[in-house]
Amino acid sequence: MTAVIDKGNAKEVVSRLLAKAKSEGRDSLTAPEAKELCDVYGIPVPQEGLAKTADDAARLAEGMGFPVVLKIVSPQILHKTEAGGVLVGVKNADEARAGFQKIIDNAKAYDAKADIHGIQVQQMLKGGQEVIIGAVTDPSFGKLVAFGLGGILVEVLKDITFRLAPITRDDALSMLDGIQAAEMLKGVRGSEPVDREALATILVNVSRLVDEVPEIVELDLNPVFARADGATAADVRVVLDFEAKVQRYRPNEEQILNKMNRIMKPGAVAVIGASTEDGKIGNSVMKNLINGGYKGDIYPVHPKLDEVLGYKAYKSVKDIPGNVDIAVFAIPAKFVAQALTEVGEKGIAGAILIPSGFAETGNVEGQDELVAISRKYDIRLMGPNIYGFYYTPLNLCATFCTPFDVKGKAALSSQSGGIGMAIIGFSRSTKMGVSAIVGLGNKSDIDEDDLLTFFEHDDNTQIVAMHLEDLKDGRAFSEAAKRVSKKKPVVVLKAGRTSMGARAASSHTGALAGNDKIYEDVLKQSGVIRARSLQDLLQFARGVPVLPTPKGENVVIITGAGGSGVLLSDACVDNGLNLMTMPSDLDAAFRKFIPPFGAAGNPVDITGGEPPTTYQNTVRLGLEDERIHALILGYWHTIITPPMVFAKVITEVVQEMRDKGIDKPVVASLAGDVQVEEAADYLYQHGIVAYPYSTETPVAVLGAKYKWARAAGLL
Repeated sequence: MTAVIDKGNAKEVVSRLLAKAKSEGRDSLTAPEAKELCDVYGIPVPQEGLAKTADDAARLAEGMGFPVVLKIVSPQILHKTEAGGVLVGVKNADEARAGFQKIIDNAKAYDAKADIHGIQVQQMLKGGQEVIIGAVTDPSFGKLVAFGLGGILVEVLKDITFRLAPITRDDALSMLDGIQAAEMLKGVRGSEPVDREALATILVNVSRLVDEVPEIVELDLNPVFARADGATAADVRVVLDFEAKVQRYRPNEEQILNKMNRIMKPGAVAVIGASTEDGKIGNSVMKNLINGGYKGDIYPVHPKLDEVLGYKAYKSVKDIPGNVDIAVFAIPAKFVAQALTEVGEKGIAGAILIPSGFAETGNVEGQDELVAISRKYDIRLMGPNIYGFYYTPLNLCATFCTPFDVKGKAALSSQSGGIGMAIIGFSRSTKMGVSAIVGLGNKSDIDEDDLLTFFEHDDNTQIVAMHLEDLKDGRAFSEAAKRVSKKKPVVVLKAGRTSMGARAASSHTGALAGNDKIYEDVLKQSGVIRARSLQDLLQFARGVPVLPTPKGENVVIITGAGGSGVLLSDACVDNGLNLMTMPSDLDAAFRKFIPPFGAAGNPVDITGGEPPTTYQNTVRLGLEDERIHALILGYWHTIITPPMVFAKVITEVVQEMRDKGIDKPVVASLAGDVQVEEAADYLYQHGIVAYPYSTETPVAVLGAKYKWARAAGLL
């Protein structure tokens, strides 16, 4: 699909253009230079030429045919329209001459010091849908390619979508469908559909260009005129940055696993700052390790104590006999660097840095010193400014928080200590059970992609749920998440949905690159389920592993309350679920079990006065029919079918079907008095995701399961 690019010629052109711009102290290419770059990368642009005089402008215009567009060419004038540097629809030679002089005068008035190279005379494009194609450089994710409709839709509605560069043809086509106004490209009100292949080709080639030329930090094709028979970029803007980029530290997968296995599954733990005094962090860490049931070796480290809680104490980690895998730091910030050096000299794999007082308080130099020590001795750092971590398969509580013993298959992490405590409390309260809870704090070293790499290979983990405020290396995270999400669901709660651009944008695309929109699109591209709230994160972590993977998209609602049915239907739309159009034979089959004043179709409304057998029969039918792939149940508290009776009937029929090899996702919403709480808990414990007083949450959990299954290619 992509145009064949002569790499040798492209390299020569790029080198020459960059060298010229750099030698002249410019941070952008001129329009003629940008055209030359587009030509070698297969990005269609109109015929054009550079006029030095008014007569040149008339001659060039006559050669390419009227009408034409005239544009100022000046390295100092990037925003041409603002400077009065653009004339559209020039119809003859006299207008071309007059227009030349008018633009020159406007440009001099706009910036008297501007270096004016001349006037670009460009073939005027006619017709087509205006779109914008561009690229930006994000501090975390690196190069991204962007697409949106031109004009007011992108200006006001910010209707734009992003993907990590370089992109594939499939990525490009998904971008065309990824904007709110995607239908405009398919032809509306008699207009012809645009050439999707032509747009996809431009997107792929733009992504190759910015990926292969690191000096390009922003690029705009705005507008691109998309027609039924092709697409052409009417204006090109290329912004450069020649400053050398510092390469991020990125160990390979084998190196990450080697260290993370020692950190998460240690055979021996040292506690630096272990204490005998209640209320001290070093005392709490020791008690948690002991009382939590950790069976490995525990070594307290304290310069003045001989024993802590019955364990022999050491003056330094270097005095400990044998190997130590991790050291938990419970000392003031000012002593950490020296102790970390000793940890390195001992050959310890990981440092769990609980102390605060580093980058989060402005002490960036202090944190950088720790990172330098860790690189010198090949130590991986967790933190600083964290609560520590839990790994329940080993009964390991390497934290000052409360001990934790509810084992399960969900691994959770948080950048915040407060969120970590919420995870602990929720997990214990709901009996969710976890394989791990990890605090990441300042993320001086270990971050989310390191955890993903470990949990990917951890047989004790089925789902990974992460709270984060930022990504230190968004590209590394995306690569890991894309790989892991094929095997296990990855849920992310991204806190802070505001634009946090690290540099002022010079291009239109850059100005539209709101930080959260980039996260939204890249997380989706990586197969990640995005949670919108802490409650979503926790409920998805709890519920998604409970639900079996659906085999298709058809969802049916069975409800005893019409009002619940309407709300459940709304929730299906909100969560991207497909309410099945009921076939006539299946509609008739449901009607056999419901009263005449009930309603089949979808939702199936059995009404509130029905006995338990009606729920039993309709749910059995829904599970037996192969055309239905998931069920949503809406229960209404009645005397005829009390909450626990409903819960036990539903559990029995679902188990009956499982025994026959039929296992579909079933979620339930229970409306009623306080007894529905016990009923919902009973259902949950039997593999039916159920909630009292909520129609939104059970459907959201089912929607999350579907999002993962689609992204993993399982449907």
